[in-house]
Amino acid sequence: MQTLHGDREKCYKCYRPKSSCMCSHIHQVDTKTKFIVLMHPKEFKKVKNGTGHLTHLSLKNSKLFIGVDFTNHKEINEIISTCKSYILYPSKDAINISKRNLHVDRTSEDKRETAIFIIDSTWSCSLKMLRDSKNLESLKHISFDNTKLSQFKIKEQPQNYCLSTIESILTVLELLNRWDIESLNNSDFNEFLNPFHKMIEYQIECINNPIGNAVRYKYKKPNN
Repeated sequence: MQTLHGDREKCYKCYRPKSSCMCSHIHQVDTKTKFIVLMHPKEFKKVKNGTGHLTHLSLKNSKLFIGVDFTNHKEINEIISTCKSYILYPSKDAINISKRNLHVDRTSEDKRETAIFIIDSTWSCSLKMLRDSKNLESLKHISFDNTKLSQFKIKEQPQNYCLSTIESILTVLELLNRWDIESLNNSDFNEFLNPFHKMIEYQIECINNPIGNAVRYKYKKPNN
């Protein structure tokens, strides 16, 4: 079974077909923290169920870069040199922001903007991105205690505690708010996952009603 590509129009903001554009469901959040989404090229191709683009579009103060090795990336290196930068990755030495304020060790003289890097990729590809991108080696890792189950009904996660990119960032925002690093409203949290939920609803509709949906399918004749 193959999807017919044809001349279907694409939304060049969320990179989805216009028939399933999620832009109208996005609730943009304005944060003090800068978020940088590092997207693996394979994730870029997952327009149907990728959440990296939705995460970027939901955060006003964010950047998105696509690649594997960012060692010599001028803009990323500038962010690292001018911001207090961290990377969201659950290593053994990661700062657990569920238990510790990210700014606890910062002096009042340190006026740098906080930047959090997010790797949007599979676990195996994430490791390669970290190994290849030498400029990311100096960044402290941050993590959190996850008490939520992923709502990604159309995609099986490696473990129950694994969240999609947009779900992970919602948790990070909630924790930053708890530590008074951010000053977000309840509506910011309540509506943040709107495009994610709508994307899942649309995919389930496609699965249940492939013929009546805007996504059309071409069935290959089985080989005898």
